[in-house]
This record gives sequence, structure tokens and C-alpha cells, in this order.
Amino acid sequence: MAQAWIRLGTRFLPFADAATTGLPLGRLLRLSLFQVSVGMALVLLTGTLNRVMIVELAVPASVVAIMVALPILFAPVRALIGHRSDTYRSYLGWRRVPFIWMGTLLQFGGLAIMPFALLVLSGGGEAALPHAGVIGAALAFLLVGAGLHTVQTAGLALACDLAPPESRPRVVALLYLMLLIGMLLSALIFSVILAEFSHVLLIQVVQGAAVVTMALNLIALWKQEGRNQAATDPALPRQAFAEAWARFIAVPHAKRLLAPIALGTAGFTMQDVLLEPYGGEVLSLTVGQTTLLTALLAGGTICGLALAAYALARGFNTFRLAAFGALIGIVAFSLVIASAPFESTLLFRIGTFMIGFGGGLFTVGLLTAAMDIARTTGSGIALGAWGAVQATAAGAAIAIGGGLRDAVEFMAARDMLGPAFQTPEAGYTVVYHIEIALLFAALAAVGPLARFAGVAEPAERGRFGIESFPG
Repeated sequence: MAQAWIRLGTRFLPFADAATTGLPLGRLLRLSLFQVSVGMALVLLTGTLNRVMIVELAVPASVVAIMVALPILFAPVRALIGHRSDTYRSYLGWRRVPFIWMGTLLQFGGLAIMPFALLVLSGGGEAALPHAGVIGAALAFLLVGAGLHTVQTAGLALACDLAPPESRPRVVALLYLMLLIGMLLSALIFSVILAEFSHVLLIQVVQGAAVVTMALNLIALWKQEGRNQAATDPALPRQAFAEAWARFIAVPHAKRLLAPIALGTAGFTMQDVLLEPYGGEVLSLTVGQTTLLTALLAGGTICGLALAAYALARGFNTFRLAAFGALIGIVAFSLVIASAPFESTLLFRIGTFMIGFGGGLFTVGLLTAAMDIARTTGSGIALGAWGAVQATAAGAAIAIGGGLRDAVEFMAARDMLGPAFQTPEAGYTVVYHIEIALLFAALAAVGPLARFAGVAEPAERGRFGIESFPG
């Protein structure tokens, strides 16, 4: 498929300028397939199975919430995974490939046992052991979470190894875009296939996803990492994780980078499970109209990726770019809040698009900063730290956001908060105001970094046209 696209001419390919002599476009597109498999797993964990477990399988919502949160427990280990891939010792001469492969096996195993565990959990199957359904489902979700975090950490480190510094911003944008594409396509495909739900169909879909994950990651890995037996010689001394971490945080701005990542990620993601219910409950949008919000959010994110890659390739400061993303996010949430008193779906949709746009700028800016640090500290531990903080903050923010909205509605229904909270949008707007506060805090954290980090030398100059999208 990549070769067919290349024949159309690199002038009309969106990410043609992300390719280099050492990392041609076909190889880069093939490498990015690991992000598609990660996106598919995320859709299954947080979207499709979430709904199926609660509605079709009648699993209690509290149990579902615990299961969905289990993969987040593995997120803080990403820094250790990155370090281990940096210092891996093997006679085969590979550092990243073993971790991507083991992560793929974990994903495959978790998805393979998941549907049967869910059926037992729902009471639709028989088990000799007590609580076998809960144990099996927890194990399945934990395996998938551990696998996707391992694959993504080692995959990003491999991309950092292969990409030269001048093309790294466009490579980051491409990999992030492929994650979005994987999520969008998977959501559409799963919704169509599971329209007429049955237990057998659930087994086929989830186990089919396991096979597709294996195939995509095998294709992505094929002949990507060159063997370097000198670098992975088992006789070489291995740096301890504590020493590597100390070296990482000793790099200027490395330690301070983690604070804006956590604050900004929480600020942009706390509304992830609330945006569509807000449109339906407060603005009376239909199911079809609220479904469009996902496309608006994704479209805004893609536009943010395009602008981010374009600006960074021309030497724009990574931290200033992230700061602009946070500012846009503050305006976006203000528009969403204002849409309720004005009863304006237009304001709501513009705000939704801007949330995606600001989030794209913010994420690419700080991920590129992490990859810059990776050049001096080892790409694995730097990208692992970024991923650990980002994933943990996102998971915690989503859980807290849903809990806050329910808590406000619970107290408002008992007249504990006064008449100002006796409106359908009260619980939602509390969350949106907290997100604005978090983005202001992210601005305060990223400000000193943007001031003192300096500006990179432009990698290239030229006009911005279709041939340079998004770089």
C-alpha cells in the first residue's frame, strides 16, 4: 500500500517531507502501524467493551470502571520499559524489537482471553473457581494495558532512533496522527460489526482484534531495527535505572517538563467522557449530532498536528508551541461553557474543534521536547517518562471528571449547593472550569521553559502548501 501511494508522487503526499534517505516514506508508514494497533486496543478498552459490558452483559458500572482503569496501573512503568530497551543485552543485537514483540504478545494474550472472561463475569458462562470472571477479566485488561504501553514506548523509541533530528517533528506528527486514525477506523468498524450483538459475535470481534494486532505489529517491525551486537553485548555493563533516571532529570528542563505534561494532559482529557453527554443533555442534540462531535474533535487535533509540525520544522520553540495549545484550550472550554446559557450549538461545536486543535499543539510540542531530550539521555527513558506521566494523568483525569460531575449532581439534587447548581449543565461546567484552571497551571509550568529553552535552528524554509502538510 505504501508503494502504491509513493507512485502518486511525493508532492501530493501529506507526510512526504517526514521521510529521509535513511528513513524513506514506505518504511516510515509501515513503522507507524504499531500506533494503529495501539489505537484499536484503546477503543476496545475505553469505548466498545465499556458499553457492551454495561448494556449488553449487565456488568455493574463500578466493576467496569475498575476494569477500564486497570491498564492505567501499568502506565508509570513506561519509564522503566524505556530504560530497559536502552540498555537491553542480547546476542541478536536488537534493543527495541524484543520489547515491541513481547508487548505484542501481551496484547494478543489479553485480547484472546478477554471475551470468555467477560462472559463468565456477566454470568453467561460457568466457572469452577469463585470469582473466576472478575479474575479473568482483570487479567485480560491488565495484559492488554501492559502490552500497549510496552509497544508504544519501545515503538516511539525506535522511531526516535531512526529519524534524524531535522525530520523528527514531522515523524512525531505522523505517529500521533496514525494513533488517531487507528482509533477512528476501529470505532467505526466495531460499531458496524456489533450492531446486532451476540455473545459469539463478541468473541469473534475481540479475538479478531487480537489477530489484527499481531499482524500489524509484525508488519511494522519487519526489518526496521538494524542488528548491533556491539551495543547489546551481554558482557557490557548495564547502567542501573536509578543512575539513568538521575542522568535524565539532570538534563536542563527535563524534570520541569513533567509538570506541564501532567497538568496539560489532565486539562485536555478530563472531559473525554462528558462532551457528548453534555451536548445531548444540555443542548438537546440527537445521537447523530453528538457522534459528529468525535469527528470535530479529531479534525481539530489533526489540524493542530499539521500546524505543529509546520512550525517545529521551521525552528519554532517547542515549549511556546505547547503554551499556545494550552491558551487555545482555555478559550475552547470557555466557549463550551458559554454555549449553555446562550443555547448555541455553534459555540459548542467551535469549542469542541478548538479543544482538539489546542490538544494537538500541546501534545506534539511537549513530545518533541521529550524527543530532543532523548538525544542526550537515551530515547527510551525520556519517551517512557513522557508516556508514563501522560497516560497516568489522562486516566486519572477522566476518572475524576466523571466522578466530579456525578458528585455535583448528587449534591445539587439534595439542595446542598444552592439554586445556582439546579441546572442540567452544573455538573459539567464544574469540570470544565477545573480544566481551565489546570490549563492555566500548565501555562505557568511551561512558561519558564519557553523563556529559557531557546529556539532551535530551522530545519528548512519554504512556503506552506499541500506538499508540506503537516511539515
